Order: sequence, then C-alpha cells, then structure tokens
Amino acid sequence: MPTILDPISIGPLRLRNRVFMAPLTRCRAGAGNVPHALNATYYRQRAEAGGAGLIYAEATQICPEGQGYPNTPGIHSPEQVAGWKLVTDAVHAVGGTIFLQLWHVGRVSHNAYQPGGKAPVAPSAIAREGLCRLPDGSKQPAPVPRALETEEIPGIIAQYRVAAENARRAGFDGVQVHGANSYLPEQFLRDSTNKRTDRYGGSLENRARFLLDATRACIEVWGPERVSVRLSPSGWSSDFTESAPRETYAYVVRELDKLSIGSLEIREGDDDDNAAGGPQIPISFFRPLYRGVLVANTSFTHAKADEYLSRGDCDAVAFGKPFISNPDLAARFERRLPLTPWDATTFYPSSKEMPLERGYTDYPRAT
Repeated sequence: MPTILDPISIGPLRLRNRVFMAPLTRCRAGAGNVPHALNATYYRQRAEAGGAGLIYAEATQICPEGQGYPNTPGIHSPEQVAGWKLVTDAVHAVGGTIFLQLWHVGRVSHNAYQPGGKAPVAPSAIAREGLCRLPDGSKQPAPVPRALETEEIPGIIAQYRVAAENARRAGFDGVQVHGANSYLPEQFLRDSTNKRTDRYGGSLENRARFLLDATRACIEVWGPERVSVRLSPSGWSSDFTESAPRETYAYVVRELDKLSIGSLEIREGDDDDNAAGGPQIPISFFRPLYRGVLVANTSFTHAKADEYLSRGDCDAVAFGKPFISNPDLAARFERRLPLTPWDATTFYPSSKEMPLERGYTDYPRAT
C-alpha cells in the first residue's frame, strides 16, 4: 500500500506526494478582497520542494453576497482574478499544484458584508446561533437570513460557473466546491436548515440538488477530473443537525461518484465534534461509494495518515494547522523531524497593528 509520501495522480495531474494542504481561511486579502504579493509568498512557501502535493487554496467567495468574514478573498472581479494570478504564478514557478475553493457562506454572513446592508440569504429564514465577526472586528448576533426565492437559485449556480471560469483565468489547476462547514450548499443539504417545499427542499434528492448543481456548473468549465468537493458529514452543532446523516451523505457521495469528480475531501470529526455529541462517520464508510481520489481531513499526524492509507480508507490526507507552521511539512515527515508548533493567536490578524506577516509567512523551513 502507498504511504503519504508516495506520488499520486488526479486525472492528468501528477502530484509528488499525498500530503495535501487543506483550505485555510487566514483573513489577509487586500482592499477589495484582492489577493496580493504576501499571499503569493505564503502559498509559494508551501508549494516548494518538501511542501504540499496539492494545495486547496483558502475559501474564496464567488460573489459579494457570499462573504461572511473580514478580508477573505473573492474571485468575482477582474482585480481579484489578477491578484490570484500572482499566487498561481508563484506556485507554478516552484512546481506546485493548486486548486481554488469556491465559497458562499449563506446564513453565516451578516448584513455588514451584504451589498446595501441587506440580509444574507439562505435556504430558509432560520438564523444560526452564535456571533458574527464584523469588518471592524466587533461581534454581533447572527441575523435572520432571507429565504431564497426558487427563481433566484439558478442565478447563484451561475455564479459558481462564472467563479470557475475566473479561476481558470487566474491560472489555477482546478477548483473545489465548498460543500462543508455549515455554508450555503450544506445549509441546503441538512434538514435542520432547509424547510423548503419547492424542488430544493423536502426530499433528500431535492435538498442535495443545490450542491450537485454547483458541482455540475464547475464540471462544465473544468471537466470532472479537475473538480473537487469538500464535505463534513461529522460536523455538528445544536442548530445545525441532520436527522439521517449517514443516508444523506452516502447519497451525496454516490451522486458525486456518478459525476466522476477527480477528488473528494471529507472532514472526519474532531474532539470538538465528539464533545458536541454529533455523528461520527469515518471516512472508511464512504470508501466503497466513491472511486476517485478520496482525501481525509482533520487532526491527522504522519503516523495516522499512513495508517489510513495502509488500510485503503483514503488515498491522500489534507493537513491544515500543521501547514500553517510547517511550510515544508512533507520534508519534515520524510526526515522524521519535529514539527514547529502553531500559534493560534496569529491564525487571523488580531488588530490593525499586527503585521500581516506574523504567523503567516514567518515560519521557517527545517535546516
């Protein structure tokens, strides 16, 4: 069986290892949510020799309405496309491969991010629990979203298609549909947040329609092999549940298999999920249902990754926090070197005075 350091192919893409970089929101885009030179440095560092076999770039909003956090990049304006081109050129210059994760946060947003201060959109007018972080750094309770009209939804699917086209113009090697972590596609999928009675609600087939249509829109642009989807079947919170999670996510994975997408990233549960009492669905449950490159995610070590690969549970592993503080993560695995610990206080800029480089591009490679 392969190890995490062995090469792998996704369609025509030959990747040097199976140490993938998970999509990581870092809130460091520039004015207009435009990527800039510092972002290019960050991704280049993690694409160099000893870095990731494949980078899933951070979640990137497909439209202004899709934003829910400060200074997250977009892929809907010419300036954003040009900014991302700086990133892809830097990654390709050192032999890396990078996909862009396409994002719409739905009800996780706040009026402060919405054009004209309107309410964010969602499948149903159900507010989420918790606080929203606003552009000025303050926090406020999540607002009640506006339920999308049936005739509006094809327009959002079209925005996924345009975003996929913009990702091609920006030089990416593929795209990933963000169907996880309680954002808009998963809000449609779960019966706790989708109370619709039209063709996008009610039955499992209807609730899955939004995610599958968004995926098809990306396939129209890229072909199936360069399209990925991210799912989080084990995620749980008191206001974001699912009455039949195994049935629901098994259906989605089977349908994605029919679409022949090149890779599928599945987030397993972590300690927080266990504490919340949510469903714990191992990635091995989905292995018989999907024939493409199956990518595991959440709380993996080198040893745990090789264990999963040796059992055939998955084909690659996406690492998140370890890549923040170890840009040469694969090289450290290969040389059995200790990992640099991350500083969670610098995951996101904590103030306007905090240099953007701190905790971002200042972690050293192993000597």
